[in-house]
Amino acid sequence: MAFVVTNFAYLFKDMGTAAAIIQADQIANEVVNTIHWTNVGLGVLIGISIAIVAPLISIIFHEPDLTFLLCILALVFPISSFGATRQALFERDSKFSIVVKTEIAGTIVGLLVALMFAWFGAGALSLVIQMLTGIIISMVMLAMASPYRPILRWRWSEFLSVLNFSGNLFLFNFINYFSRNVDSMIIGRLLGASPLGIYTMAYRLMLFPVQNMTAVASRALYPVMSRNQGSIEEVARLYLKSIGFIAFLTAPVMAGLFVLREPFVQVVFGEKWHAVAGILAWLAPVGFIQSIVSTAGTIFMARGRTDLLFRIGVMSAIVLVSAILIGSHWGIEGVAACYLAANIIIAIPVLFLSGKLIDVGLRAIYEAIRVPIALSMTMWLAVTFMEMVLKHAGWLLFARFSTLVLVGAIAYGTGSYLLNAAQLKNVLLFFGRRT
Repeated sequence: MAFVVTNFAYLFKDMGTAAAIIQADQIANEVVNTIHWTNVGLGVLIGISIAIVAPLISIIFHEPDLTFLLCILALVFPISSFGATRQALFERDSKFSIVVKTEIAGTIVGLLVALMFAWFGAGALSLVIQMLTGIIISMVMLAMASPYRPILRWRWSEFLSVLNFSGNLFLFNFINYFSRNVDSMIIGRLLGASPLGIYTMAYRLMLFPVQNMTAVASRALYPVMSRNQGSIEEVARLYLKSIGFIAFLTAPVMAGLFVLREPFVQVVFGEKWHAVAGILAWLAPVGFIQSIVSTAGTIFMARGRTDLLFRIGVMSAIVLVSAILIGSHWGIEGVAACYLAANIIIAIPVLFLSGKLIDVGLRAIYEAIRVPIALSMTMWLAVTFMEMVLKHAGWLLFARFSTLVLVGAIAYGTGSYLLNAAQLKNVLLFFGRRT
């Protein structure tokens, strides 16, 4: 319950100012100091606001203990605000090794502290302490590693210089948060808790490539694109190379999830979740589409067109809400089917407009991802045929599922070796790096 509140509050954390630091071609110390103290002010304001509304929220949720938890979680925002600018400066220079070390250290120490508190019966407080500890560790390490030392100076003119970029980005993030959660809101309101639980399980699986592949690639790609914003040809090359890389990883994962959705759900979650398989049939393609389309945001940001990004966010929200309301007449499968249709409709203008900013057409985007798509379809056919053979032979569920996963991996790997060797080599080099 507490994290529902803080996750929403995170939208206001830096109001897009950290991204403005990364995007700027040249950035003066006066701007950095202004952004730093703006972030600190926002962090303190958010923390105080959460503490003030905590009693009211606990009444709404009918949970008295929520007030105390929210007051502790409120400390996260002023503390993390002191490291936001430093982290942005590291990411601006693509010094992700430093950022990763601080995040890993914070995660590990936070986990250990949470386990200790849980062992002594702290209950839900353990999770709150975990988050607070992790933030403190990360912020201290960032401060120690960063050469930046803030000076108590804030200028209105410097704030205005980044307001247009950061303001539109904040509005887009706000709309995007709404778009990401509107399906759950509508399902919960119109169809009830049980269908919502089934849909949410399938939706989390669909989000896997977006959260664990595309988000990571975009985070690394954005500062590189921003540094090369003067050369559209270089930005275009980086973008096409990135979506080819992402498609190489996400296409087989989503194709495999589609073809093996029924045995996967039974093996991983159990028979009681069998309805999830039907939803995955519609959401698995969405996972691949979003893994490609989500990268477009880096182009709009790197080219300084967050105003266009915001307008696209509004358009996407309207299409999604309309589609979900229409689909709700046919239950959660209707919602999932219409969600897929909406994503296809949204993908075309988003890819077209983002590509136009870097002189990349839809055909070039298709050429960058067509081989992984074709190989994934071939893998799908091979797994489907093998599944019929194993079912006829009477193999048990777990043995059949494990064998089919192996067959899919071999089919895709062999096809990639024969038809997409350059991309396969890039992926192997990427995962083989030690630096």
